[in-house]
Amino acid sequence: MTADPFSLPDLASRAVGGAVIRANDEFFAAKENLIVPGPAQARVEFGHRGKEYDGWETRRRREPGSDWAIVRLGMPGVVSGVVIDTAFFLGNFPPQASVEGASVEGHPAAGELEAADWFPLLPLSPLAGGTANAFPVGPAPRVTHVRLTIHPDGGVARLRVHGTVVPDPRLLDAGPVDLAALENGGLVTAVSNAFYGTPHQLIGRGFARSMGEGWETARRRDQGNDWVDVALACEGRVTLAELDTSYFLGNAPGAAALTGTTAGGDRVELLPRTALQPDTRHRFVLPEPGPGAAAVTAVRLDVFPDGGMARLRLWGRPTEAGRAALEHRRLGAG
Repeated sequence: MTADPFSLPDLASRAVGGAVIRANDEFFAAKENLIVPGPAQARVEFGHRGKEYDGWETRRRREPGSDWAIVRLGMPGVVSGVVIDTAFFLGNFPPQASVEGASVEGHPAAGELEAADWFPLLPLSPLAGGTANAFPVGPAPRVTHVRLTIHPDGGVARLRVHGTVVPDPRLLDAGPVDLAALENGGLVTAVSNAFYGTPHQLIGRGFARSMGEGWETARRRDQGNDWVDVALACEGRVTLAELDTSYFLGNAPGAAALTGTTAGGDRVELLPRTALQPDTRHRFVLPEPGPGAAAVTAVRLDVFPDGGMARLRLWGRPTEAGRAALEHRRLGAG
C-alpha cells in the first residue's frame, strides 16, 4: 500500500484532529472547509456574499500578492503527497499554488506561526479547475503545520496532506500506549481486501460511530481468509489486544488471530485463532505480559474467513531500541 503516496493517511484531516488555524482572507467561503472529511459537495444556493461553495474561497485581488491558509496537522509526520482539490471551482480557481511545512514544538498560537521557519514541500505548481490536483512530495523533514498559498486568489475545495505519522516519542513514555494507533505512528502496510472500508480506519482515533468507520472485506467465496498487516509505531512488547467488532452485526468475522514479526523477521504468535462475537469490544491479555514478552515491530491480524472490524488496538510499551529509533525519526535523522 505504501508505494503510492496518496494511499497514506491524510495527516491534515479534521477526522484526525487537524485544524485550519489562520487564513489571510476567507471572504466567500470558510477556511475550515479545506480539511473536512469526504469529497466536496455541489452547492446551488446564494448567500449575501454570492454563490456558496463547499471549500475555501478568497475575494478577487486588486493588488499584487497571494492568499494563504495555515493548517495544523492532526498527526505530525513526513509528507509524501498533497492534493489540492478544486472541485466545483471552475471560473474562480487559483491558477497556481504552493505548499510549505514547518515543525514547531508545543501548541503555538496562530500569530506565532507566521514567523515560523517555513520550508518548501511543493514549489509553485499549476492547478486545473474542478480537479483533484495531486502532487508527490520529495523527501522532507517531519512537519507539524503546513501553509497552502494560492496565487493570486480564488477557491480550493479540499487540501489533503498524505504522509507517515512521526509522533513525539515523549508522548509514548508515560505508560502503556496503543502501538498500532495511527496517531502514534502505526501504519497499515498491506491488506488482503478493502472492498467496503479503508483499513487505515481500523487504527484511527476514538471509537467507530458506524460500520462505515471500520475495515470491511468483500464476501469470500474460496477457502482462504482475509488479513491486514500493521507496522507498529516502533518496536515494542504488546501486552493487551482489543479487537472491536462494534456495529458489525451480520458481517463480523467468526474468529481472528494475531501474529507478530520481530526485528529479525521471526514470527511470534500473540493471539491464537479465537472466536469473536458480533458488535463486541473484545479485550485479550496476551501471553507472557511484561519484560519477558517478545518484542515485535509489526503485527498481522487474520480474520476468518472474512468480514468487518471497527478498531484494532495493541497496547504495550516501546523497547529501548524502538524508542531510540522513533526519536531518530522525529529529529529528521532517518
